[in-house]
Amino acid sequence: MKNFSPKIREPAVAGQFYPESKRELEEMIDKFLSNATSSKIEGEVFGLLLPHAGYIFSGGVVAYGMKVLENKEFDTVILIGDSHYERFDGVSIWNSGKWKTPLGEVEVDEELASKILSFSDRFFVKDSAHLFEHSLEVEIPFLQKTLKKFKILPIIFGSENEDWRILAEGLLKIFQEKKVLIIASSDLSHYPPYEKAKEVDVEVLKCLENPDPQILIQKISQLERKNIDGVETFMCAQDAVKTLLEVARRLGGKGVLLKYANSGDIPSPFGNKLSVVGYGAVAFYLPYHQPLTKKEKEELLKIAKISVEKFLKEGKIPQFQPSSQRLKRHQGAFVTLKKEGHLRGCIGHIGEDMPLYEVVSQMAVAAAFYDSRFPPVREQDLPYLEYEISVLSPLKKIRSIDEIKLGVHGVEVVVDDKKAVFLPQVATENNWNLEEFLNHLMLKADLPINYWKENPVDFYIFEADVFSDKEIK
Repeated sequence: MKNFSPKIREPAVAGQFYPESKRELEEMIDKFLSNATSSKIEGEVFGLLLPHAGYIFSGGVVAYGMKVLENKEFDTVILIGDSHYERFDGVSIWNSGKWKTPLGEVEVDEELASKILSFSDRFFVKDSAHLFEHSLEVEIPFLQKTLKKFKILPIIFGSENEDWRILAEGLLKIFQEKKVLIIASSDLSHYPPYEKAKEVDVEVLKCLENPDPQILIQKISQLERKNIDGVETFMCAQDAVKTLLEVARRLGGKGVLLKYANSGDIPSPFGNKLSVVGYGAVAFYLPYHQPLTKKEKEELLKIAKISVEKFLKEGKIPQFQPSSQRLKRHQGAFVTLKKEGHLRGCIGHIGEDMPLYEVVSQMAVAAAFYDSRFPPVREQDLPYLEYEISVLSPLKKIRSIDEIKLGVHGVEVVVDDKKAVFLPQVATENNWNLEEFLNHLMLKADLPINYWKENPVDFYIFEADVFSDKEIK
């Protein structure tokens, strides 16, 4: 019986773009990361634009992008670039095995590769497109130093056409299934003088703040018409970047510049200001408090109602295909049922590990049939049920109860294996002051009423977008 040997992609540019020695490479990356400052991003990062030059030139900029990934976890990092060495018609996916660097091996997400390959016959396996390509390889050692455990999916465009649209559509489907990070590997302007590079790169980077590939296309076309001296290209992997921008646009994401520099910022003898290449690190994220539209709220309320009615009649939760990408974002929510103005059930899910529409569907069924305080909903109850949904912001641990704003913040208390949650509207509906609010929260957690005054307690706050079918009508 033959032993199976996985496909290994050996490092192509170790010793050229970055040190071949593991110790030297680690020391270099550690220095870049220690010199980079952390950027506070009020949202969930799902994508990065990063440069791919030799580490001496662009490593300091890459480090700013990596800093926003610290303490975060991703199932798979999707690395996208445009081919520098081999021209071909279509998109090459490295579909199996491992990629090797001086810091070790990283596993390729074979399952995800198979799904991407199924999206179009223009996506195929062409290993030669990756073997000597540096643009994806140079990102991996930084990832190995920053993330604990992850797989990769390397993707290379072979020519400029509309394949990025198909890829973006496919990646949007992946976002429903896995926690993924997209890295578009691209440098900015090539070979203008130092000051001219800064001028044109700022224009290009500015248009990434509100992600839209058409805006990028128009901006680069506008700059090309100016025929700026010395500029060979304004962005060397435009299809990779357009893919990320289209995903960001469809998700309702934002872009923020983390760091800009160019090769002229590197001291002599490596850098000079006569002919430079620009480098930018941009993070793309979903704002924590991205509001729901009226249409999206109506759709969630409809999902909650249909879920309860179908479960009562058929004994199973129905499947939904929401019309908005916003409803597919992983987010916590509570569903509250009332009958003739009185509470009839309320259950929620705080974790951000499921798409919002699925959380609402499942919590509606749980509130109707599994809230131990009430008997299960019956068919005769259905015409009288009112639905209220509370979409939650991420939990934030607080140091003092003075940070709690009644009517604005919901609160979770955690003491060892005991926990309880109150939504923001609970304090308002019961006309409680802060002490009363916390005392009742202790009782809900099966703790003594004044436990929080005399013992260590962990409090977490969150905000909620609360809406009901009564208000939306």
